[in-house]
Amino acid sequence: MGRAHGIKGDVTVEVRTDEPELRLAPGAVLATDPPTVGPLTIAAGRVHSGRLLLRFEGVSDRTAAEALRNTLLIAEVDPDESPEDPEEFYDHQLEDLEVVTVDGTVVGRIESVAHLPAQDLLAVRREDGGEVLIPFVGEIVPEIDLEAQRAVVDPPPGLLGEESEESEEIEEAEGAGAEHGRERGRDGGQESSR
Repeated sequence: MGRAHGIKGDVTVEVRTDEPELRLAPGAVLATDPPTVGPLTIAAGRVHSGRLLLRFEGVSDRTAAEALRNTLLIAEVDPDESPEDPEEFYDHQLEDLEVVTVDGTVVGRIESVAHLPAQDLLAVRREDGGEVLIPFVGEIVPEIDLEAQRAVVDPPPGLLGEESEESEEIEEAEGAGAEHGRERGRDGGQESSR
């Protein structure tokens, strides 16, 4: 939550849900981080100058509202519930899915979903214990199969930290050319290097 607004206990809220009308409706009970602040029950909500303002039961003045600043509101979602749009997923549905490339190579498991201003990222724990961040966009993650508990990725070269076959072929060709150049240089009494 952000700062207090007015004198009646309203607070500004940065919305991170695609369903605010469902998750942040009056009467909704929200868990909090830190947990000692909540749970909080929404008494009223409204939009003012493009910002969502919420008022909670038991928070009736500016001082009480200001004490909620920097509190994270957590809307509990039924584990069996799915968003209406088949191309959308709740974080808990994605966490722990096995991640494989389109050719079937195992990358690792989704550890968490990072919601950044530009795009969402899948934090994937690799088989070797490392981590890779994969942009959660259709071109790179073309398939999420919840039934098979699998996410299929089609990463551009370098995203997974591995060199592409094409760049390996270029390096091999450059290496052969350099070796050939050194051999010619020795024959002429000079050694050249790149």
